[in-house]
Amino acid sequence: MPVIECDVDEARETLADAGVVISDGKSEYEHWRARYNDAIAIAYDDKLVIQGSNPQSIEALLRDSGGHAYLYFDGGSRGNPGPAAIGWVIVTSDGIAGEGSERIGRATNNQAEYDALIAGLEAARDYGFDSVDVKGDSQLAIKQVTGAWKTNDPELRERRVRARELLDGFDKWSLKHVPREVNERADKLVNEALDDG
Repeated sequence: MPVIECDVDEARETLADAGVVISDGKSEYEHWRARYNDAIAIAYDDKLVIQGSNPQSIEALLRDSGGHAYLYFDGGSRGNPGPAAIGWVIVTSDGIAGEGSERIGRATNNQAEYDALIAGLEAARDYGFDSVDVKGDSQLAIKQVTGAWKTNDPELRERRVRARELLDGFDKWSLKHVPREVNERADKLVNEALDDG
């Protein structure tokens, strides 16, 4: 649940200018609430608390557009195929800009890795970043998306095409394989989602 420390009056004005529906708060501590794309922002004295399944949609409206981010992604399956989950983390020079995880039903490890990459890229796009360095510990997904390896599996081929479409939407991007210990936060999010299921 993201928390943004800010001037809540300025935030309200920014959201209203973007066409976001704003309503009164539901308690004496809440100044107002804003609902947008499966997310709700609740304004307190000097901060916004954002809830819902798509918090980055509101965060993107409140932050300056553009800039560079690092995206870490991971996916996993218990059983291969089996119950699967994804995790992603977006990091900037200011720290973690956003992160997400969810169970995705039954999938293989490779399908989950691709789904995590796609979800992370969609989030980075929604945040409005111009460029992104993507890092993950799935050598298969990275080699296939960059074209170093062929993609014979039709389901993975479809995911590869979607990942490339998203990457090509950025002004500049890179995709690099990193060891699991470098990808620790995204890996932890996957395991937490699987454990909570």
